[in-house]
Amino acid sequence: MSSRGYVQLVRENRDFRKLWIAAVISMMGEWFNTIALFFLILEYTGSEFLLGLLFTVRMAGFALLQPVIGLMADRLNRKGLMIWSNLAQAVLALCFLLVNDSSDIVWMIGLSGLMMVLHGVYMTAERAALPNVVDPDDLSTANALDAASWSTALCIGAMLGGVVVSIWGTNAAFIIDSVTFLIGTIFLVNLKLPQTIDPSLKGPWISTAVGNIRNGWMRIRSQPPLFRIVFAKASWNVAGGGLAGVYLVLLGANVEGFGAAFGFGLFFFARGVGTGLGPVIARSLFTNEDHWPGLVGKLIVVSGMFYLIVGATLDISLWLTVLLVILAHSASGANWVLSTIMMQRWVEDEVRGRVFSADMLILSVAFSCSTSAAGYLMENTALTIQQGMLIFSSIMVVSGIGFSAWKPSNEPLLDG
Repeated sequence: MSSRGYVQLVRENRDFRKLWIAAVISMMGEWFNTIALFFLILEYTGSEFLLGLLFTVRMAGFALLQPVIGLMADRLNRKGLMIWSNLAQAVLALCFLLVNDSSDIVWMIGLSGLMMVLHGVYMTAERAALPNVVDPDDLSTANALDAASWSTALCIGAMLGGVVVSIWGTNAAFIIDSVTFLIGTIFLVNLKLPQTIDPSLKGPWISTAVGNIRNGWMRIRSQPPLFRIVFAKASWNVAGGGLAGVYLVLLGANVEGFGAAFGFGLFFFARGVGTGLGPVIARSLFTNEDHWPGLVGKLIVVSGMFYLIVGATLDISLWLTVLLVILAHSASGANWVLSTIMMQRWVEDEVRGRVFSADMLILSVAFSCSTSAAGYLMENTALTIQQGMLIFSSIMVVSGIGFSAWKPSNEPLLDG
């Protein structure tokens, strides 16, 4: 059976269509929330370090409980996990309405971290469930569409979030975020989501949790190519966190002639366009899946090279910078999707949640360290945005070269 096109897949696969729409709506609201948080931090404190800390706490929240979240995604109903995480986030998003001055920033950042814990539950369950609602031949199409949709949500959500914050203020953005979680949940209610649960996972949670989590890590370690691919996203994020999470935000805040909120939206729009185009282009160009394991490291290098050019040409043209950011994130988006598809193909349903949680944990730690370092350097040294981008983009190139040099034995067959 040949792979279906994007429109055909959405039209003909009812359950994938519901899963896809629910994710897009929730993600769009998430970017309204993110732009509003950036704005509040800079408005009330003007601190680059707190901006980096926001990303660090968010990704730490996303990462720290991933081993337990992965076990939950393998042991509990994945559809139920997604519904309850959405409903909880809808309530928590409204709590940001209580932020009034700089004294509220600390708990605001903590609450954002809690929402990312719940987002991690949703994302891990959704990625583990995707192979259960599409045919194996459609996995490339489904993942490319999923990535393009995430990017579209980023583009539209960030731009509209910037406009909404500029005109109506941050409270409007938080209310819209809450509503999107509720709307997304409606599409999940009647979703049919098959799932295979390993009988060995049964038993008391506390007494079996450590062993079951360890089994997930042993599954990764037992297959050297899988162990390598689990580090693909982290190898980009070790520098990409600082570049996309701190320096792009600061660039947006310093765009002349526009407000900070619009500037945030502009660069996140560029990031979204890139991460949307990359997987679509990769699906069209890289049809030989045997080459994918060697390709992901090269894509990290390409992304780093484009960011290096951003740093070198920063003062030339705003729109050149936007174009280069699009190209950098096209490469990173392709890296993300190709590594995700390989894990979905190589790993059986019963343990897929724990494998994806390990992937999310490792990339989140890399992202958190990167954003913390970038924020600290901007706050406590004489480093400029341009110098920071040159340093971090160089680190990304080196990381990609190192990942490409990692050559595990016994590459698996990609048909599972």
